Amino acid sequence: MTTSKIETEEQFNELLKEDTFLLFKHSLTCPVSAEAHEQYEKFIAGNDQLKTAYLAVQEARPLSNYVAETFDIRHQSPQAILFKNGKPVWDDSHWRITYDSLSKAIAE
Repeated sequence: MTTSKIETEEQFNELLKEDTFLLFKHSLTCPVSAEAHEQYEKFIAGNDQLKTAYLAVQEARPLSNYVAETFDIRHQSPQAILFKNGKPVWDDSHWRITYDSLSKAIAE
């Protein structure tokens, strides 16, 4: 599995150099986020060729805000954002983060 926890803009900007990567933002205290995190974990377990990273909003709020502001994507938690060539090409949030929605986003 190629997922890593990130907390800084520097770590995020390194990931932007990848052809494709999936960012997962989640809350440590929200039940909806816990369910989305399970779906994310299940997805990446079967897609280990995909570079992924996650952040916990409570621990990395400045980074979460940076991503939202830099790419003009409204902050949500939980939230999944797929980046290709340094740009967001797909994002979704809350109950819409499922194994199937992630699979479909990667396939497109």
